[in-house]
Amino acid sequence: MTNAIRVGVGGWSFDPWEETFYPPGVSKAKQLQYMSRRLTAVEVNATYYSSFKPETFAKWRDETPDNFVFSLKAHRFSTVRKTREDMQKSTGMFLDQGITQLKHKLGPINWQFPETRKFDPDYFAMFLSVLPKEKDGLRLRHALEVRGQGFDAPAFYDLLTKHGATVVYAEDDDFPKLRHVGGDFAVARLMQSKEGEASGYSQKEIGRFATLAQGWAAKKDVFMFFISGAKERNPAAAMALQDALGLTPEFDPSTIVQAKKTPQMKPVAPKKATAKTSLKAPAKKAPAKKK
Repeated sequence: MTNAIRVGVGGWSFDPWEETFYPPGVSKAKQLQYMSRRLTAVEVNATYYSSFKPETFAKWRDETPDNFVFSLKAHRFSTVRKTREDMQKSTGMFLDQGITQLKHKLGPINWQFPETRKFDPDYFAMFLSVLPKEKDGLRLRHALEVRGQGFDAPAFYDLLTKHGATVVYAEDDDFPKLRHVGGDFAVARLMQSKEGEASGYSQKEIGRFATLAQGWAAKKDVFMFFISGAKERNPAAAMALQDALGLTPEFDPSTIVQAKKTPQMKPVAPKKATAKTSLKAPAKKAPAKKK
């Protein structure tokens, strides 16, 4: 028996998706509802820049299907602190904003470090030690996304295993491709989709991602997100991967899509011509202003 595999993209509001993903009739207010019925997960990038109220997380929870999952990017300031006290304060502010309102739909938390941060065993031991394993009775799954040097080392993987965390596998030629065998969940961010491919990636590449996910799922839960690259193609890539894995959700579009009604024009009776009106030249319309 394999573990759960969930596939998604970064966010749900991106204007080009109104042409490449969302059908006509899906308002911006309904976009999360639509996406959560076509995909099985989403990575929320907005939490990297801003804080949200508990009511917002509860709203996201209530708008989505029961098996949908949110992965949250921790606030950018939380991964640049240097002392234990500052780490505890910064990570605590992120975790205390109400994220547990997502309840069972809370997926992995991505703690993304800058490229300038190299592997320092003492630093990362201290950082991992301040991350709680649960909050409000809910398990927290921590994934570290590192982009610097020196992380492909037993000492780093041992720290992750000790603290029940994992490392993000980043499919990008500019970042190290790290795999943590000892973790009980896996997170992949696939960041090289191409505009020229209808599904972002070739069929061969989609197959490779499917094989990767199935291999991990033999021992752990798997979360795979199509991020960056040709972002307009990422929903198509996610759906292609779900198809390859046999995980495409059942979906009735009529529950979300609302057809736009064409207004009925009432017939107007023609006016009788008079001497005054028949001799008057029609008024010229002012040219429309460019927006």
